[in-house]
Amino acid sequence: MTPDRREFLKLSALAAASAAAAGTFAQEAAAEDPTRAYGPGVRWDKAPCRFCGTGCHVQVGVEKGKIVAIAGDPQAEVNKGLLCVKGYHVGLALYGEDRLRTPMLRKNGQLVPISWEEAIQTIADRVMMDPAGFAMYGSGQWTIPEGYAAQKLMKGGIANNQIDPNARLCMASAVTGFLAVYGVDEPAGCYTDLDECDVLICWGNNPAEMHPVLFSRVIDRRNRGEEVLLIDIGTRRTRTTAHAQHFLEFEPHTDLAIANGIAHLLIKSGTYDKDFVSKHCNFRKPSEPAALEGAAMSFEEFSAALAPFTPEYVERLSGVPAKDIRMLAGLFGRRDLKITSLWCMGMNQHTRGTAINSLVHGVHLLSGHFGRPGDAPTSLTGQPSACGTVREVGTLSHALPGGGVVTKDEHRANAEKLWNLPAGRISAKPGYHTVEMWKRWSTPKKDGGDIHTIWVQVTNPGQTMPNRSLLVDPGVKDPDKFLICSDVYPTATTQIADLILPSAMWVEKNGMFGNSERRTQQWFKMVSPPGDARDDCWQTIALAKELHRRGHPGMLDKDGRFLFTFADAQGREVPVWEWRRYYELNVDKALFEEYRLFSRTKHKDLAPYDEYVKARGLRWPVVQQPDGTWRETRFRFSEFDDPYVKKGAEIEFYHSTTKDGRAQIWFHPADPPPESPDGQYPFWLCTGRVLEHWHSGTMTRRIPQLRAAMPQAYVEMNRHDAQNLGIRNGETVRLTTRRGSIELPVWIDGRGDPPPGSLFVPFFDERVQINLLTLHEYDPFSKQPDYKKCAVSVTRIVS
Repeated sequence: MTPDRREFLKLSALAAASAAAAGTFAQEAAAEDPTRAYGPGVRWDKAPCRFCGTGCHVQVGVEKGKIVAIAGDPQAEVNKGLLCVKGYHVGLALYGEDRLRTPMLRKNGQLVPISWEEAIQTIADRVMMDPAGFAMYGSGQWTIPEGYAAQKLMKGGIANNQIDPNARLCMASAVTGFLAVYGVDEPAGCYTDLDECDVLICWGNNPAEMHPVLFSRVIDRRNRGEEVLLIDIGTRRTRTTAHAQHFLEFEPHTDLAIANGIAHLLIKSGTYDKDFVSKHCNFRKPSEPAALEGAAMSFEEFSAALAPFTPEYVERLSGVPAKDIRMLAGLFGRRDLKITSLWCMGMNQHTRGTAINSLVHGVHLLSGHFGRPGDAPTSLTGQPSACGTVREVGTLSHALPGGGVVTKDEHRANAEKLWNLPAGRISAKPGYHTVEMWKRWSTPKKDGGDIHTIWVQVTNPGQTMPNRSLLVDPGVKDPDKFLICSDVYPTATTQIADLILPSAMWVEKNGMFGNSERRTQQWFKMVSPPGDARDDCWQTIALAKELHRRGHPGMLDKDGRFLFTFADAQGREVPVWEWRRYYELNVDKALFEEYRLFSRTKHKDLAPYDEYVKARGLRWPVVQQPDGTWRETRFRFSEFDDPYVKKGAEIEFYHSTTKDGRAQIWFHPADPPPESPDGQYPFWLCTGRVLEHWHSGTMTRRIPQLRAAMPQAYVEMNRHDAQNLGIRNGETVRLTTRRGSIELPVWIDGRGDPPPGSLFVPFFDERVQINLLTLHEYDPFSKQPDYKKCAVSVTRIVS
């Protein structure tokens, strides 16, 4: 909350910060006291920000049914009253002129307005014609109750498991990394690690722009005179690099070699934490056939496997100087330091994403930099509820709520018990992961394309799917395929949809999110949606009721009751599938209280709904105390804070894959990428985000201040490459890969600086679809595609 920290956040936004200071909302005054800048007619309430996975809390000011002010919430531990430039403008995201207001169905090639009754009947028609071929595609922007309702519909009702989220594209490798190492998902530490660490290592991410409020904690500490060593390991210089004492530039896809090199030196020098490893760790290697659990290996085998990864060998593979590999190993070998590692898409959007996640965890375990404040390997997420809704509710095609999986008999039996379903209702066969789902939708039925309909909620696959020409476009042209899209604005997906449903967004409805530090957050509806837009959760329940009316047997539990039956405080059933009665009771609360029973399966305990109403979020496991209060957990697996660790154990990995309370330290070889530059395509292409825009820009490009600050996409190019090709700053070039071509302007010496032979393009601009060029190859375990590296050529366009 210091002026210096606030200054960092402003400077990081360039022109957008000026707009933030002079825009519609009074941010600075409201950050300290939301009532100071506005009169008594403004009603304030809390909500988590709608954008990234940081989970900043905002105060939302409402007057006469409209948001008139946004302020950082000074009571929120996550952001302590601060917001980034997107957060300060989040209220404007609701008020774009082109909000979708009425359902529309494509008839004779044209979208025409229809009633909600016809819309729900149309979806039901698609389900009933072939339930096995109907799929839902959601996101980490689903609220927890929305995702839970969709999960129950697809796995407990329609029972085909064909549900997957866009989070498969952004954090699935983090999930499989956690599972492979600890046997259970999500970080052990929390944001407090950023306040306590002596060394912060960024592995291929750019928190100065992508998670600026979190990054400002480090800047704030430095401004107070604390010493924090920042090391940026990346493939291009970014704004994070500008704050780092060390920048370690590596060749794309060689991060595995760097991690192996650190581990090799820890063992060779004898500086690994022998006591921690002997008490708390086992060693694993890839198995044949490949399995996430891998195969056991001894310490001697592990050491021998790492022996080739000398600093000099790692330098030849990665380009990182041998002295810097020694520097990293030297830091990890010190017990007097606390080291936190952060990563996001650079490690996750990777065809070896599970492997590199596992290796970075392993470096922390091998060195004993784990389990105390400031010592933590921590993945960050990009969506506001990728953790809460995808990873915890389990809206992945193979998962069940609370950490279960459909392939395990006991997990299916538990879900059937909690949902009161007949035994055998839930299928043991996983549905299709995202790439496979869309591939099946884009493949003719006669050729194996057994997905005929996809219902998209809260995401924009028409812009964000990799290799769109293969995975999306063919299905658009197939008359047997059908695409449904629930959204708030026209997008690249609504442009190709057969049925469009207008949705309520953010504080136009009740909601709950779960952020990157296991913090579950709640808010209430504060304003009404425009026109006839309705909650996504209501849409799901309304479809379930229509299927019930038509006699679909999966819409009843084993006692003959409708799956989504709710009663008021007097026990009277409320037909919430009727929109006019949906808010007669709190559907979110009813669904959450049902869902939280699942949370105890993997010690992800959630408190009652009303506890979240009172709090600015609680980090699970949240355990009731003898006096009736509820206590959150900041540090998992550590006896001093985690109530599930046995007394005297100090550290206990109680969901260990080897069932002995130990975590797994992995060896993985450093394999080549699926595609590398060559004579025809001589450059590397990397894609990502920018500070001002969020994901595909559906919301942020409707905010005038943010659109003005970053109006269009561009390609970052190294100055020497541009000179060699005769390209000047601002000129338009054509980028071409084996999958497609696009044209866009060049930015030289801009916000980021790629090395020679490398390019960077953000993906927020639907007018310049970079995902026509990207690969759809994916990690073998997480099934997450690699958006960070493919081969591309650059051609100067002569006007």
